[in-house]
Amino acid sequence: MKDLLDLIICRIPGLKTKERIELSMRFDMEGDFTVLSKGDLEHIIGRELGEEPWDMHHYRSLAEKDDSRARKMGIQCISWRDPSYPPLLREIFDPPVLLFYRGHLSDPGQPLVGMVGTRRPSAIGAARAYTLGRELGESGLPVVSGLALGIDALSHKGNLEGNGKTLAVLGSSPDMVYPTGNRFLARRILETGGCILSEYPPETGPFKWNFPERNRIISALSRGLVVVEAPAKSGALITAAFALEHGRDLWVDQGVLDSPQSLGTKRLAEEGAKVISSARDILREWNLPGIPTRECQDKDAGIEGASSKDLASSLAKQLDIKL
Repeated sequence: MKDLLDLIICRIPGLKTKERIELSMRFDMEGDFTVLSKGDLEHIIGRELGEEPWDMHHYRSLAEKDDSRARKMGIQCISWRDPSYPPLLREIFDPPVLLFYRGHLSDPGQPLVGMVGTRRPSAIGAARAYTLGRELGESGLPVVSGLALGIDALSHKGNLEGNGKTLAVLGSSPDMVYPTGNRFLARRILETGGCILSEYPPETGPFKWNFPERNRIISALSRGLVVVEAPAKSGALITAAFALEHGRDLWVDQGVLDSPQSLGTKRLAEEGAKVISSARDILREWNLPGIPTRECQDKDAGIEGASSKDLASSLAKQLDIKL
């Protein structure tokens, strides 16, 4: 069974993502694959795998458990070779062999906007993330982010408020939502037709080394990435680097550039990232119709799409943002 073969390949430790793809392409049946010795596999990939114990039967057993757990938990699994696999994600150098997800994957023809930033936003940064996410939702554009505290969560919440079908990419499996404080937000994402996805099989915890890998998926799924507010050392800058590597549009938010939390964001702008002030700028750049209704209302009210500090503070209080 091809799906079981991909699950087995994902369970073998020490393999690079590109090597997993190569093995998935090379073998059609799990029976042909599971007879390989460690030496056989090392010959195929052209390098040694290290000193970890080798037990193909154990890897097959783990894969069978993954399949059973996924079915019980309502987690779906899609292979990189499946026509429904996100096309932009398939294009990158190291796409996941499998995606595990709950909810609904976006229409392959629907452009997505990535939004990332610090876990400890300023009041203006928090408000801008929420407002831009909402504007994008009202414009029909889903937001992709990482469900982390701060900018990620606020971007998701704003997109939900604007009726967007937001996508959350986890650094754990879809059944292990992290941080736990965002489980209610994850439930809302699923209830409104969005998606929670990961490259990790069921019952995989949020290990710290998973998050840089998660960031490449946020970038790859997106046609463009907005770094809302990021300090000089921030995981959001890793995502920005992936966006440049993947050939994605890269933007920073104008309303947050003067924030003390935006040293990394400023550097991106100085190095050539485009500066935007609202979803309108993204729509224009992509030649898409539709202007967010509430953005126009905000302009009529003289508050320029939540760019003022007073509006930021007010909105932060409404959202119960702890700064």
